[in-house]
Amino acid sequence: MRLLARLFGRFVVAIVILAVTGWGALAVVYASLLTEPVRSLLAGLFGFAGIVAAALVLFSRWRWKAAGAFAVAFLLLLAWWSTVPPSNDRDWQPEVAVLPYATIDGDHVTVHNIRNFAYRTETDFTPAYYDKTFDLRKLKSVDLIASYWMGPDIAHTFLSFGFDGEDHLAISIETRKEQGEGYSTIKGFFKQYELFYVVADERDIIRVRTNYRKDPPEDVYLYRAHGPIENGRRGFLEYMHKINTLKDKPEFYNTLTTNCTTAIWQNTRINPGHVAFSWKLLLSGHVPEYLYEAGRLDTSLPFEDLKKRSRINDAAQAADRAPDFSRRIRAALPGMKITKITP
Repeated sequence: MRLLARLFGRFVVAIVILAVTGWGALAVVYASLLTEPVRSLLAGLFGFAGIVAAALVLFSRWRWKAAGAFAVAFLLLLAWWSTVPPSNDRDWQPEVAVLPYATIDGDHVTVHNIRNFAYRTETDFTPAYYDKTFDLRKLKSVDLIASYWMGPDIAHTFLSFGFDGEDHLAISIETRKEQGEGYSTIKGFFKQYELFYVVADERDIIRVRTNYRKDPPEDVYLYRAHGPIENGRRGFLEYMHKINTLKDKPEFYNTLTTNCTTAIWQNTRINPGHVAFSWKLLLSGHVPEYLYEAGRLDTSLPFEDLKKRSRINDAAQAADRAPDFSRRIRAALPGMKITKITP
């Protein structure tokens, strides 16, 4: 039994070394501080060192010295990794080129650089921004939007805050990509994207998904959140503080820990009784179902019926450029109190 325990322990240590080796090699490959030939060379050396260390742990009496030497190498890599800085000064794609920020004066919050692009296609648009002052005392709703494009398990989720007078401000947590840069889930683990809060008019951020994205198309659902409106006010202010922080001190996006959904959860932790962390936050397509189970959405209907009735693509396409776009997409949704829509 002791022999089996020792062999199992060596096996576990070897697996850990190989896992760390894979992460470290990819971290070097994707590093932006070095030239590509140097990155490839260092990644290869670190990978080779990890494989040798794992083999020695399994088969050599020098196993613990090998493990210790590899640990030192990994700590050195982590020390270097910590020096990779985020930046607000890059050649950004136009959708994320302008940073939003907020001026807070008591209950009045002036949001600057609210995005409201005029789209002709997903990639052909006229950039436009505006500033607007919101009265926190007039906040009346918080809606969750979930947009699906690759099956039921993954969705992009974001919030929209509704104020009296049918004013809505949508805030989407995304990657800040440079010109010519695409999104990669793997690269998102390795400090390749800065974190960006898109603060936008719903006619921009929802309509581009429902009306213009075709490859692949997106199915968009809008759910009214249930809970004390004071929680919504605290959440709104937390978002404002965060966008102000990012304006002065950029941060990196992370595919696992700081993404569109986990960052929402982090921001709402300011509220008492916030929902607990769940695997459904990682498989973001299940977030609406998770909130429904927690009583944070309308539960007067079975969830599958609620989901079917919450799809807004058809309403958004019909509303298109209408100035009362936000009212129109909510007109037939369950749990929504909507005043008469003008023609």
